[in-house]
Amino acid sequence: MSRLAQTHGLTDIQREILSTVRDFVDKEIIPVATELEHRDEYPQDIVDGLKELGLFGLMIPEEYGGLGESLLTYALCVEEIARGWMSVSGIINTHFIVAYMLKQHGTQEQKDHFLPRMAAGDIRGAFSMSEPALGSDVSAISSKAVKDGEEYVLNGQKMWLTNGGTSSLVAVLVKSDEGHPEGTAPHKSMTTFLVEKEPGFGEVRPGLTIPGKIDKMGYKGVDTTELIMDGLRIPANRVLGGVTGRGFYQMMDGVEVGRVNVAARGCGVAQRAFELGVRYAQQRHTFGKQIARHQAIQFKLAEMATKVEAAHAMMVNAARKKDSGERNDLEAGMAKYLASEYCKEVVEDAFRIHGGYGFSKEYEIERLYREAPMLLIGEGTAEIQKMIIGRRLLEEYRFQG
Repeated sequence: MSRLAQTHGLTDIQREILSTVRDFVDKEIIPVATELEHRDEYPQDIVDGLKELGLFGLMIPEEYGGLGESLLTYALCVEEIARGWMSVSGIINTHFIVAYMLKQHGTQEQKDHFLPRMAAGDIRGAFSMSEPALGSDVSAISSKAVKDGEEYVLNGQKMWLTNGGTSSLVAVLVKSDEGHPEGTAPHKSMTTFLVEKEPGFGEVRPGLTIPGKIDKMGYKGVDTTELIMDGLRIPANRVLGGVTGRGFYQMMDGVEVGRVNVAARGCGVAQRAFELGVRYAQQRHTFGKQIARHQAIQFKLAEMATKVEAAHAMMVNAARKKDSGERNDLEAGMAKYLASEYCKEVVEDAFRIHGGYGFSKEYEIERLYREAPMLLIGEGTAEIQKMIIGRRLLEEYRFQG
């Protein structure tokens, strides 16, 4: 274990899980990550290995075949996986959010039907809020569900689905006017539907098409897609929780834990960037000595390590707050904001330490340099996080004048 980013107060079981995951990352992910990423190849062998480790059911209760672990345990595992290759953590994260939403908000029938197979990794989850013209304004969703007997008919186009092709279950947020008269606040007329489909691309069930993968600057390997609904018929028993109009709150609950996850990913990528930077600084010589012996490089390493420590501490605090049952949107927003910004800065500093070699695809830091920007956007931009933080601070520090 490295000296940085240690977590105190863990149980023996938590330490054993993390040790197993870290060993898997060192042996099975890091040696192949850059090659697979350059080929934009889905890491099937790695995913199969994570399935064998039981990570797809890490937070699913034991009664459904999962490990019943905490958000903290999950976040620390994600941190380790992202240290190896951030794309793999994305495959796990979308699945985890859907499982969490089912656990928290699903009907008993929905839990019994989906959670055991999700825990085993036989069903892979994805979730969908965004649309082509949406951005950060979730209230502007235009995809729509219309009641037709015992079914709903869904139409619209969704965007930026991680695991869009490889998943077999997608939680989709749309507007639903049924039971919500004209003038209802937008966030009270949204419903989450549980859409089962075949993995793959093209028409994956009648009325549902998953076009090919979106070509991205980084975050490769994992498939990111659109989702097009054209007369997609979904039975009423696949409304998450069985009641329409609650979709916005369900999704926001999922995104809140997802922000802890993104913070964990930022911590993992930053740790790896620091490892690469401090190692290269001791291998490279200029003016007759290691560049690590130059004061300018030591200052840079000091700043990088401090940022790694600070981001990790905030991520752990946000996870523990959620596990305690308390509201943690302030802590999650702070952790996501700080970890993603610090990740970008630590990666750039490691890139600078590598000099011209950082620009070469032969060096791992080149991959990290393209991956870090995604964390600035995923699960809400920095600006959205600052809005959340600011509003919560005003609630906590309301001036009584």
